[in-house]
Amino acid sequence: MKRILLTGGAGFIGSTLAEKLLSKGNYVTVIDNFSDFYDPYIKEKNIIPLLKFSNFKLHRFDIIDKEALFQNIDKHDVIVHIAAKAGVRPSILDPIGYEEVNVKGTINLLEFAKHHGIKQFVFASSSSVYGTNPNVPWVENSQIDHIISPYAGTKRSAEIQGKIYSHLHDIRFIALRLFTVFGPKQRPDLAIHKFTKLILRDKPITLYGKGNTIRDYTYVDDIVNAFINAINFTKSDFEIINIGNNKPISLIELVKLLENTFDRKPKIIFEKEQPGDVPKTYADINKAKKLLGYEPQTSIKDGLEKFKKWVLENQEIIYEK
Repeated sequence: MKRILLTGGAGFIGSTLAEKLLSKGNYVTVIDNFSDFYDPYIKEKNIIPLLKFSNFKLHRFDIIDKEALFQNIDKHDVIVHIAAKAGVRPSILDPIGYEEVNVKGTINLLEFAKHHGIKQFVFASSSSVYGTNPNVPWVENSQIDHIISPYAGTKRSAEIQGKIYSHLHDIRFIALRLFTVFGPKQRPDLAIHKFTKLILRDKPITLYGKGNTIRDYTYVDDIVNAFINAINFTKSDFEIINIGNNKPISLIELVKLLENTFDRKPKIIFEKEQPGDVPKTYADINKAKKLLGYEPQTSIKDGLEKFKKWVLENQEIIYEK
């Protein structure tokens, strides 16, 4: 059993991970500010299954509040840092806000780890750091000079800070570069959730460009398993590891899969490409296989069926919220 400090634990990935960790007997402390980036009702709903565990504790504050962090949280065995201001396009409108939360917030947690002698730090990075790199599938040692959004820049900056603290303060820093996570509880601003909501409401969906952008959609349970293995990783002191599905598909293909899954014909509007969006994401996962024993188990088709089941069980999220 480990004492795990989990930031962003009321969100999509965080709450899914928290439930898995708690069910294995770990003590989990969640920090989440219940941001209104999307309806906080969804996060409140995500927390409900966690409340049944006696080994769960919730704190409601922002990771940029260093005083609240040091006053309210004691030493843990591991920090899993998922909390962030999310989204490529919103970061273009608010680069300073993204820098504040995603970089300063990460440094606050690294300072907390240093102060308490916490040696294991697992960080949720993003495939967006590869930007427009044309050499796919992307390998972790690729040169990172193709970044095209403030969001991606903040994730890369946080990785660099992790490298510095690992070197100076003997903190094992494992950065997982996540590739387009989907599944039950997915954030409503992400394509699969957003498109599903519009299709079920018989409203048109907007595809930017010609719908030819390609994404490496990765099921949330595969992501969670990677986090759990990273929590227990001890073979080196600093690693950056891709966590993807290694089977990318186009946006048009995704829409077709949603049509088949929900048996609804979508209405499609095409608009010009959006700034900050990368044309393709595609993970080389050989390093994850070698270091974490990672092997994605859920295909996009099977994952969409599981997402559909969640949608049908939580229709108020689709139709009312």
